[in-house]
Amino acid sequence: MCIFCSTFVPDMKKSLLFIFLGACILGSCNKPSRVEQYKAEKHAMDSVRLEEQVKSLAYYESELERMMPVADSLLALFKYERNEKYQDHGYYVTNGRNGLRILVRDDGKDLLLYQNGKRIDSTNDPKLEQALQLQVTISDIKELEKRIAKTSLEVQKYQKRLQKE
Repeated sequence: MCIFCSTFVPDMKKSLLFIFLGACILGSCNKPSRVEQYKAEKHAMDSVRLEEQVKSLAYYESELERMMPVADSLLALFKYERNEKYQDHGYYVTNGRNGLRILVRDDGKDLLLYQNGKRIDSTNDPKLEQALQLQVTISDIKELEKRIAKTSLEVQKYQKRLQKE
């Protein structure tokens, strides 16, 4: 029995197959098969997802462009140091008053304070605020770069899917 036109199908195997596919084996109805409906729905969903990913990508790129001048102005206050032999990451370094040395890791994960060569936990030096702001800005930029890379891959994936269909 065709699920669309109610035509009786005598062969049970064919009947089950065409009920599964949702197609009329006699061709008497013009209804799309379930497979065709699924493909059309999948294409529509992929189109929506592509549009969402493109909007997200544009947003992330605009945020990155907005943050770069702030990061550049903060980086001008620091000097970059890295020993290639021993360090995987470099540090942005500035010197405060009374022998204070402030280091911000180049991926924004660490903020270190040293006073006269000894590590300390806190200080009231005004340069600390700049270092904290730099740390947050670097961390945010790294996160945006990761999101841009991931979203770009998603856009490419949906574009390929839509081209195939």
